[in-house]
Amino acid sequence: MNGLFGRILGRAEPEPETPSQMRPPPPDQPFLAIGDVHGRADLLLELDGLIEAGYADWPVVFLGDYIDRGEQSRKVLELLMSVYPGDGPIAACLMGNHERMLLDFLDDPVERGGRWLRNGGLQTLASFNVAPPSTGADDPLAMEATCQRLARAMGDEMIAWLRALPLIWRSGDVWAVHGGADPALAMDAQQPQTLMWGHPQFMRKARNDGQCVVHGHTVVDAPYVADSRIAVDTGAYATGRLTAAAISADGIEFVQTTGRGG
Repeated sequence: MNGLFGRILGRAEPEPETPSQMRPPPPDQPFLAIGDVHGRADLLLELDGLIEAGYADWPVVFLGDYIDRGEQSRKVLELLMSVYPGDGPIAACLMGNHERMLLDFLDDPVERGGRWLRNGGLQTLASFNVAPPSTGADDPLAMEATCQRLARAMGDEMIAWLRALPLIWRSGDVWAVHGGADPALAMDAQQPQTLMWGHPQFMRKARNDGQCVVHGHTVVDAPYVADSRIAVDTGAYATGRLTAAAISADGIEFVQTTGRGG
């Protein structure tokens, strides 16, 4: 993975398996899946410095939610745009529900902007040096003005990059998504809303089709493998632990920052 901001991921000892865990089906080729960054460019760069050996040629999939909550959303987007798409190791940057909320704000700030601002959008505005609406989210004129200022600060290229992000990526029988999947539906029949926001049965019911889903979105205390899921969102914006799963035919190794950040 040479050339991804320098180097991006390091080796960690594999988590010991317990009776509730399972070995997922092997992907067609080994790959790394990185959980929710949420405006923590410092942690992304910490991961960048961890890789010393072992994953240099593996594709990398980012599972979405690059923005909001953390203070460095703009820098995270700029880092990812600098390497994806391209000829390097980034196989995909998926769209998360927070990217969707930002785009909804840009498309319809009056009706859909309040939700984004309440869920971390204020930090993203600040990262672009855009002040929030001074009279609150209930003021249509203020929301429109804030939207226009943010669109100018982001620029057409960044907005187009966000709009083009895919919702799903696969390698063999392992699927990468942001939010989750309906365990009763085939993976190629999932609804966009489910892929970004999850499904009520996703964390409760295993799939019965031999497919495995690696995902972010739902914060867990530690990354884990259970049933037909691999969970890697460890709440980096609050905990300082940004997690990736290295998935291969040999199993899974979890890679994680120290919690100190940069």
